[in-house]
Amino acid sequence: MNSQENIFLEISCLTEKSQPISGLFLAKKWFKNADRRYLAENLQKFIDYNRNNFDFLEVTPIIEGSGKSVSLTFRSDCFIGAIPLRSPDTGKQIGDFVVKPRYTSATDQFSEYVELVNLLESEMLPEFKHSIPLLSQNNLRPPLYLEAIKFVNLLEKAIKTKWNKFQKIKRIYRYPKSQVDWKKYVEKEFDPEKRLFFPCNDNILSKFHSEFFELKYVYSIVRGEITSFKTPLNIKYQYREVLTYLDNALYYFPEKQTNDLKIHLSDPILIKRLKEQGNKILKRNFEETTSWKIDFSLLFEKYVQFIFNQISLEIGATQLNNYKIRCSSHFSPLWSLNYLEPDIVLMKNNLDIVIDAKYKSHLFNLKSTTEQLKEEHRKDVHQLLAYTTFTKNKTKVGILCYPYNEQYISELDYIFPFSNTKSKIVLLGIPLNKSKLNDLKKLVLIYLSEIEREYSI
Repeated sequence: MNSQENIFLEISCLTEKSQPISGLFLAKKWFKNADRRYLAENLQKFIDYNRNNFDFLEVTPIIEGSGKSVSLTFRSDCFIGAIPLRSPDTGKQIGDFVVKPRYTSATDQFSEYVELVNLLESEMLPEFKHSIPLLSQNNLRPPLYLEAIKFVNLLEKAIKTKWNKFQKIKRIYRYPKSQVDWKKYVEKEFDPEKRLFFPCNDNILSKFHSEFFELKYVYSIVRGEITSFKTPLNIKYQYREVLTYLDNALYYFPEKQTNDLKIHLSDPILIKRLKEQGNKILKRNFEETTSWKIDFSLLFEKYVQFIFNQISLEIGATQLNNYKIRCSSHFSPLWSLNYLEPDIVLMKNNLDIVIDAKYKSHLFNLKSTTEQLKEEHRKDVHQLLAYTTFTKNKTKVGILCYPYNEQYISELDYIFPFSNTKSKIVLLGIPLNKSKLNDLKKLVLIYLSEIEREYSI
């Protein structure tokens, strides 16, 4: 059975509503022992049976219709990943449910993701859940080169630092020194010509030590993964010079096989991070076959902060990331908020702009009017308006960032006529693609200069 036959369904993240799957089709292909007179009941039992895994991946199954016209659709959130599913009639494993990135390339669906992780120099690690193994196993695992390139980046920094450890080396001296190996000496002491040769154990600081030999072993695994046919060509090309540098730097280091890199309290912080990453490589076989997910909303938030950090440097603004606006009340309910935390606050002269990143599908559904979209957008606008109340401008300005395939900008103006108070909410579509970063920055810079000119009059 090939890997595609093991996949129950594959959808993209931020899918508002997948294509419906008829109950009859599911009964024929996946629930073969189920009673077809009760299709809706079978679908509900299927959802209940796999609810924990659906909740882990934040996928919402929805039953539509009734009788023989009943069907099943799915809504996905900000996570990508894979989970195993069981049949409602037998309880046996039937296939894997996959949520893939919405931003995919022609060659590899993770290539843009890897480029952004490298650009942000950020840790975006998969989260695993103990479950039955995925039927597709390594075909659906998070790509190992995601972990491999992190190890390579850390190893490159470690090579350039002086990480030495004491090594015991045997040397011959013409005089007795500390740690003389008297057993060895006695073996040749009878020979007058060798009586004044003393075998000694010297402790010297050296970069050639066993722990570095173990790291060389992990590097050989990592190098093989990055240069394998499964890794996209642009990733191989990007790391070609780095691998050449590491090959030369580690040329005289022997490899020492290990199943675990021991982390010591005395290790420098960089070395601890390197060993932790190495252990993830060594232990990957267990984790790769179970349920896993990656939160793309965190990546999107950090990418938006990165973009506006570059913009703030160009326009001479002050940027606050995840600044906590704390509540100072001494008596408050347990369920009240202790602080508000906007993603970004941009301050320049008399202009304050609050920016909030939302990894949601709204710009992909510009012509849709579902209640779910309206409710989510209402929450986003209300949250941004709450943040902007703390700015000193009479006209409040907030930027609401959503992911989109292309750069997009639109204004929503809210006016309260009794006080002539205005709130400007800017919808900004941000493509998660490194090649489109410069064009997006130009668009935002032009727009911010227009706002600044408007408010300086």
